[in-house]
Amino acid sequence: MSTPRILAFAGALRAGSFNKKLVAIAAAAARNAGASVTLIDLRDFPLPIFDEDDEEAAGLPPNARKLKDLFLAHDALLLSCPEYNSSITAALKNTIDWVSRPVPGESPLQCFDKKVVSLISASPGALGGLRGLVTVRSILANIKCLVLPEQFALVKSHEAFTPDFSALQDPKQQSAVENIARRLVEVTAKLHA
Repeated sequence: MSTPRILAFAGALRAGSFNKKLVAIAAAAARNAGASVTLIDLRDFPLPIFDEDDEEAAGLPPNARKLKDLFLAHDALLLSCPEYNSSITAALKNTIDWVSRPVPGESPLQCFDKKVVSLISASPGALGGLRGLVTVRSILANIKCLVLPEQFALVKSHEAFTPDFSALQDPKQQSAVENIARRLVEVTAKLHA
């Protein structure tokens, strides 16, 4: 089987985001399971709010092209999705909208077609961002992704990490995140063999 190529990121811009810390833990677990993982920060790819008039006038922004190229170069997505007001973040939705735009020589939704996706989330609240994952799952499933049923929502995230943020304090939670990552590697390896 070929080495699965996984693109990992959090749908957050905030430097201290708990979702960024959580996706880094999951990305390390995916690497340990045999995947090639590219961990990015959306803050490094600033984008204007998607507007078809702007797209028509100026084309795809350079950072949108860079993100499209990253999506095209990977077999799977590992996403840690913050929940803002019970839904998806503007940063994540805007990224999806720009990356999904058609360009000459590329089939519709080629950046998402057959991508295997695992979803995790973190929140200081009691549901761990679970409500937002419903929306993310719906969007990605409708744009040709295979979103795995396993997911993980980290509750009380402000208390959940070790002091250096390299792991979760609760071994069961750490194991759950590692299992999500391993499952993504396993399924992606089989589908993209």
